[in-house]
Amino acid sequence: MRRVLPPELQKAHNEIREIARSYGLDTFETIFELVDYNEINEIAALGGFPTRYPHWRFGMEYDYLNKSYTYGLQKIYELVINNDPCYAYLQMGNMIVDQKLVMAHVFGHCDFFKNNMWFSKTNRKMLDGMANHATRIREYQDRYGVDVVENFIDVCCSLDNLIDFYAPFVQKGQEMTGLEGDREREKEPGSGSKVRKFDSKDYMDSYVNPKAFLKEQEEKLVKEAQQDARFPPRPERDILQFLISYAPMENWQREVLSIVRDEAYYFAPQGQTKIMNEGWASYWHSHIMTNHVLRDSEIIDYADHHSGTLGSRPGQINPYKLGIELYRNIEERWNKGKFGKEYDECDDNEDKKKWDKKLGLGRQKIFEVRRLHNDVTFIDSFMNEEFCIEQKLFTYAYNRRNGMYEIVDRDWRKVKEQMLLALTNFGNPVIRVEDANYENRGEMLLSQQHEGVDLEYDKAVETLKNIHTLWKRPVHIYTKWNTQAKILSYDGKEIHEKDA
Repeated sequence: MRRVLPPELQKAHNEIREIARSYGLDTFETIFELVDYNEINEIAALGGFPTRYPHWRFGMEYDYLNKSYTYGLQKIYELVINNDPCYAYLQMGNMIVDQKLVMAHVFGHCDFFKNNMWFSKTNRKMLDGMANHATRIREYQDRYGVDVVENFIDVCCSLDNLIDFYAPFVQKGQEMTGLEGDREREKEPGSGSKVRKFDSKDYMDSYVNPKAFLKEQEEKLVKEAQQDARFPPRPERDILQFLISYAPMENWQREVLSIVRDEAYYFAPQGQTKIMNEGWASYWHSHIMTNHVLRDSEIIDYADHHSGTLGSRPGQINPYKLGIELYRNIEERWNKGKFGKEYDECDDNEDKKKWDKKLGLGRQKIFEVRRLHNDVTFIDSFMNEEFCIEQKLFTYAYNRRNGMYEIVDRDWRKVKEQMLLALTNFGNPVIRVEDANYENRGEMLLSQQHEGVDLEYDKAVETLKNIHTLWKRPVHIYTKWNTQAKILSYDGKEIHEKDA
């Protein structure tokens, strides 16, 4: 139920919006709605949307959030949707200082949604899209039964990370031109193209273009064409799209899988930019609140809640804390000119500490960073030794003997490596369709593009079973355990494992 903002909150909204614009934040129209704690828990359980398709996991999430709020374990302060217009929710009963903090935070998020390139391909009318998805799923439940449809959704949701996060930025279907196109057309069987001969006079042709050589090249082209005819012609990382296109499913099942895939691509940029997005919103709510909006009587409450948001514990990444501190670090470095070849090659730590070229490029740089990067490139490009030392970032491990997390290594490179490993593909293994006609039996062969993350056996087994449910033929995956190549297979009855 939408409620009109009371005059005090509406005034704060207008004030904060104008302040945000004065700093160059560029947002879609932002609409704030006032909801009670029960409603905000319900919306949060649905992924931030007031309407989603019916499924048991949303009810489970609502129950968890509701009990957490009841017992004082957690409280939702801010909820905002990547949409045009942006919708954000304020919880009734919160102190006015909390409401203003949330508003300032939301304008940071809205600017990030609109201007970060990783969100540029998302559906800006997803509020309507989610409602349409809900309508179609309910129609299928009425037609085929709630349990049948819900069980199928379970299978689809278990595979929703098997997409290609970079696919929205790849233009497919473009015609090849030039030499590449000529070579591909030469290899097309039945196209009438043959091996190219070298130019020569007629009387020299048998020497310049010997028949044995031409025959050998012809056979080679035929063999290459046969190899290119494999299905799919190259490894396919968007496994959901491949299943939608080729798996033997009923039309309603294909539609349900398409819905799950669409929503997976919508939410993907939020996972790819969690640190940047929360850091950006925290940077701006901190700046706007402390410089413009706070009253004297609100400072202590603001400081208490702000510090709670940025609190961190060993062994865990707080995206709010890491993001805001890295933005501030970048701003300071570009203001003082602490970047580039001259600075990097300076060996005197005292000179580095005093370094200040007074360039004043910090604000411009962080807006550029906000536009171009995701979490992986953000950390990789800007986290350096000085930042890790300043923020006391170390690699931690759990000591079972004393039940405590302890510092394992202080090498900043290892800290960065560990963080990047956890962020790349959300810490999940990269899986691709290698061959959908494996051993000429219509079976599917998957392969793991090993990037430091091993498969978890139990999860791999469940994934194979769920893909088999859609493919209806045996499914295999080529992977490595302890540097040894293995093929794990599921034939519909049993799991088989063999050396590759």
